[in-house]
Amino acid sequence: MPTLEELKKVRLEKLKSIKDAGLLAYPAKTKRTHAIQEALLLFGKIFKSKKSIAVSGRIMAMRGHGGATFLDIQDGTAKIQGLVKTDKVGEKGYKFLIDHFDIGDFIEITGNLITTKRGEKTIEAEDYKILSKSLLPLPEKWHGLQDVEERLRKRYLDILFNPEVKDMIQKRATFWNSMRNFLIKKGFLEVETPVLEVTTGGADAKPFTTHHNALDLDVYLRISTGELWQKKLMVAGFEKTFEIGRQFRNEGMDAEHLQDYTQMEFYWAYADYQMGMDLVEELYKYVIKETFGTLDFNIKGFQIDFGKKWEKYDYWTIINKYAKIDIFEASLPEMEKQLQKLEITYDKKGFNKTRAIDNLWKYCRKNLSGPGFLIGLPIDVSPLAKRDEKNEKMAQRFQVILAGSEMGNGYSELNDPQDQEERFKEQEKLRKAGDQEAQMADYDFVEALEYGMPPTCGFGLSERLFSFLMDKPARETQIFPLMRPK
Repeated sequence: MPTLEELKKVRLEKLKSIKDAGLLAYPAKTKRTHAIQEALLLFGKIFKSKKSIAVSGRIMAMRGHGGATFLDIQDGTAKIQGLVKTDKVGEKGYKFLIDHFDIGDFIEITGNLITTKRGEKTIEAEDYKILSKSLLPLPEKWHGLQDVEERLRKRYLDILFNPEVKDMIQKRATFWNSMRNFLIKKGFLEVETPVLEVTTGGADAKPFTTHHNALDLDVYLRISTGELWQKKLMVAGFEKTFEIGRQFRNEGMDAEHLQDYTQMEFYWAYADYQMGMDLVEELYKYVIKETFGTLDFNIKGFQIDFGKKWEKYDYWTIINKYAKIDIFEASLPEMEKQLQKLEITYDKKGFNKTRAIDNLWKYCRKNLSGPGFLIGLPIDVSPLAKRDEKNEKMAQRFQVILAGSEMGNGYSELNDPQDQEERFKEQEKLRKAGDQEAQMADYDFVEALEYGMPPTCGFGLSERLFSFLMDKPARETQIFPLMRPK
């Protein structure tokens, strides 16, 4: 079997021959009159009148039979059979095709639509030309793409040969567009907020750092999709805003977590977390139905019906049930002892009560199927949420629970500037003690709150929801996931 370099050398020789013949191997323009899908719809109409059309696409297969060669031609819409015959294009034209074209090349064919004796819808060439000469053979002619890493690294080939991947990408677009359409219909305004920030805000996460040359200062890639910026828009008088965009977290990578991903966040003035839960349930049902055509799923071994009444899970009750500890009464040493007893691994650097509670919760959540809302979260793990008016130890916060994981986070936003300033100071202490996920203090935001922000509900979800609905690892549902260089 020839090596890849040997195959490439042969194709380079063909490329040189095309150029020596005075032809463009990579022309900028095609005379295409119809996409292949459109051409297929014409059968029974145009081909009877012998009217020529032109289609263009990639050659996916070639089969020679004497003075005729059949081609499988594929564009972004469909596949059609092409037929090039000596009596139509001449001996010279036919020989040129045989000598210079390979599987993987892009071709333009002008001709009539016919149906072969075998009933195959076909375009019979009167003329053809090269549109793009491929220099490397496609995997089917080489060794295939069996390795997952190689498939993701050469995603363009994975898409080309795997209809399921192409369908996933189309579903991904529907997922975000249906979410956008839902929110716009509900009166939300789509906005764009900065990706580069002097102070990260809106989440507990480790940021990426870069340098802004023009201003000569270090800045961060945002870890939320404009949370503090959108709340400033509430101060400014907007009542409903949302943003769909990329955010970045310089943390671990696993089946559920990525460092560079899409998130949606909305902010709704004069609404609280109870109203937020009602809207979010309606949003999920709409988006999921629009994207997948069903509300019934099997995800990570859980049978999930989004159409049923959603559960309500109490944070304290769940942790007490599965981890056997009272998070409101236990001390940090007691929590750490229980983590060790449950064989829960955790990062000891900057370890504190907030991280202890969070690790206990993550251990317990895997037992919950959902769909449902987690409520009753402690204020210790909710630095931007409003305190519950009946119990100051808890926040007016909710999270969407699905197949043992969190699939969205929302709360009645904290709009008391003095309370917010105190919580920022507590977060600063945690950062100085080594907790890199503790939030940075943003006193510009505190000043904005001092001008007054109305009661507001905020909510965010990431593309992890889409990956769960596809029941695939998160990076496999990104179009081009970040890969380590070879």
